[in-house]
Amino acid sequence: MVEHFLEVEQKMAKRTTQTTRLNGKRVRIVTTVTANGTKVTVKAAPVLEIDLQIEAVKLLKRMPEYVADASKVKPGTFTLAADQNGSGFRGRNAAVKLKAAGMAAGEPDVRLYFFGGVIRMIEMKGEEGSLTASQESRFPLLRALGFEIAIIEAAVPEDAARQAVALVRGWLAENDNQSGHGLRQAP
Repeated sequence: MVEHFLEVEQKMAKRTTQTTRLNGKRVRIVTTVTANGTKVTVKAAPVLEIDLQIEAVKLLKRMPEYVADASKVKPGTFTLAADQNGSGFRGRNAAVKLKAAGMAAGEPDVRLYFFGGVIRMIEMKGEEGSLTASQESRFPLLRALGFEIAIIEAAVPEDAARQAVALVRGWLAENDNQSGHGLRQAP
């Protein structure tokens, strides 16, 4: 009888989750209402992918190999660009126009352009993040065309930035070890 009562109580429980800022920090507030009362828990919210990306891009741009001017390009340099296809910062009308103009759903977050004409890409994912349906479709297409996509998983922006720098340093070292100063080109 007690087990049955607990089962019924769990089915009747209503749980809501809200993410907000509290004292300047993102938090997740979970409210559970049962026949016995209401329970509220507050814990740190998972990091946003955009925050991972911002920190990574800041650190990548501080690398001595990063260039933002054509006159500084030489073997061993790179530049970058980023997309925010799924960031939710646009309204429906803007999204429709951008898609018509060629923006593709599922595009990786950061594109890195290396000396020698090679593009490599990075996708950021937080600790609770996973690839979207559009990324599950788009990434295999890009890989089939010969492009490398690295996925960085991190719980905090500083870790994402460290991983991104290590990844790019590896790609740059690979570039230095290839003949003709170019990374492995797409077939």
